[in-house]
Amino acid sequence: MESVVVRDPEVMSGEPVFRGTRVLVQTLFDYIESGHSVDRFLEGFPTVTREAAMHAIEEAMEALYAEARKPQKRRDSTFS
Repeated sequence: MESVVVRDPEVMSGEPVFRGTRVLVQTLFDYIESGHSVDRFLEGFPTVTREAAMHAIEEAMEALYAEARKPQKRRDSTFS
């Protein structure tokens, strides 16, 4: 599936939005962070589908996991 998150300098100053909308993806995460459900978010932003919201969450999880799996640079363990 094509990403539901897009960036376009002509839309919301290039901030990530849901494809075909002007709804910032950050708004979804702000709702969740504040303890609100995805349903509550969808009620406020009817142009975003449940499928798109869930896919955005999945994309964010995959990006987080990919970052966590990257080999970490070894730190010098000697002290000065």
